[in-house]
Amino acid sequence: MSRMRAFLALLAALCSLTAAGGARADTPVDVELVLAVDVSYSMDLDELALQREGYIAAVTSPEFLQALRLGPHGRIAIAYVEWAGADEQKLVVDWMLVGSAAEARAFADAIGQAPLRRVYRTSISSAMTFSADLIDGNAIRGLRRVIDISGDGTNNQGPLVDVTRDGVVARGITINGLPLMLKEASGSLLDIGDLDIYYEDCVIGGPGAFVIPVRGTHEFADAIKTKLVLEIAGIRPPPAPLLRPASATEPRVSCSIGERMWMERWGN
Repeated sequence: MSRMRAFLALLAALCSLTAAGGARADTPVDVELVLAVDVSYSMDLDELALQREGYIAAVTSPEFLQALRLGPHGRIAIAYVEWAGADEQKLVVDWMLVGSAAEARAFADAIGQAPLRRVYRTSISSAMTFSADLIDGNAIRGLRRVIDISGDGTNNQGPLVDVTRDGVVARGITINGLPLMLKEASGSLLDIGDLDIYYEDCVIGGPGAFVIPVRGTHEFADAIKTKLVLEIAGIRPPPAPLLRPASATEPRVSCSIGERMWMERWGN
């Protein structure tokens, strides 16, 4: 009889788990965070590796671990997504609860173990929708819900980015951005000189949304760490050159510039 009770207790515990990386459906967290990372062909292999290493270093840094302790629950739920074209979103690391150094290291290790890949086209809008659906479907209760998008180009496939952004924000989700400006803009469809402004005007949105542009490889790791700390702690420092809030004015660049440049080049 004791074995039966033990079996039933184990069964109940297993049934209480969700697909969200083993997190209980009633587990409260400070933040539900999706790291949505660009793996389109405009990123070379060195940049893809640098991007991965930056996230791995950030989630295991003392600053990140200290930020975890600032929230009322002392833990977050985090997932890692790679994206490119409209039909190219991949959940690389499913939802994991992170509230300790060991859990942060486990999440970092899971990122590092996934093979690097590159995929055609750039659909920021599809990445937004995919990430928002992950948040809505994870059965975790977060005080804040955030999508963290990093990328080095404009939307050139899928739904319009600003319309999609507004829909995601209406679902109670904040979108922050890390525009990667590591190469000098050539005027091609793959990059524009004002990618940071494009992200401010067309990509990010929601309460406290911000952009941290990265203009050199030496800035990458610190920019990721700074962004994650701000997202986890839910605090905003005084305005600084690296920290750019969402634009409150009319867009300074066309939010369909990527689609237009693609059409002018290939016509579809």
